[in-house]
Amino acid sequence: MLRPRRIAAAIVGMLLAMVPQALSARQGTTVIFAAASLSGVLQEATAAFEAETGDRVVPSFAASSALAQQIVSGAPARIFLSANVRWMDHVEQAGLTRPETRIDLLGNRLVLVAPADGGATGTLEDLSALPDRLGDGRLAVGDPAHVPAGLYTRQALQHLGLWPAVENRLAPMADVRRALFLVERGEAPFGIVYATDAAASDRVETVAALPEDAHSPIVYSAALLAGPEDPVAAAFFDFVQGPTASCIFDRAGFSVLSRDVVAVACGE
Repeated sequence: MLRPRRIAAAIVGMLLAMVPQALSARQGTTVIFAAASLSGVLQEATAAFEAETGDRVVPSFAASSALAQQIVSGAPARIFLSANVRWMDHVEQAGLTRPETRIDLLGNRLVLVAPADGGATGTLEDLSALPDRLGDGRLAVGDPAHVPAGLYTRQALQHLGLWPAVENRLAPMADVRRALFLVERGEAPFGIVYATDAAASDRVETVAALPEDAHSPIVYSAALLAGPEDPVAAAFFDFVQGPTASCIFDRAGFSVLSRDVVAVACGE
């Protein structure tokens, strides 16, 4: 039943990512490719940048894997914000980043969520109970084959010894936001998403946090992409590392890896 939905979600994600590419080709718009889990916070950051500078940038959101493949295929993005260093490595190894600009910008963590009105009984203190609590339902996740949140999820479930019990009971989605939507709509009883996604939704509740040592560190890597000089892209790249954007990321629950910037900007 979920397979057609997965296919539709993938097609929609590809089409949405293509719209800013067309704008870039026709109008010289500066396009930012960013992981789906950054969608709300980066829209806030781009609005702040435009208010401050008068320059316009257009973010395009999808799974980091899909965006990386599009960049390698020639998509005219100027900045890549990846939720996984593996996909930034992929773009860099293709010679399509400006390596001297690459930075580790943000961190995050994984949580288990359930529908807010779905009758979940508080926290799930023992994650080993998850397979039983799933019942006949499925666990919504980013596709573990390529979506960063799914890759981290698989690592964590393997580390916890739960992977064999849930591997065939997943609802793997084209990006982590679509996994969140499944839980919000009550189509999945549980999902594993980033803590920032859970915090941004009033339609799910966090029932457990996955151990951070159960998976590779969740690091959002950013870099300017190779291509023609783009002063607006360079200015926005500086902006996302600066105090205004750092406070926006911090308020949303991301770990800002340059904590000294946050401490000064946000009054810590």
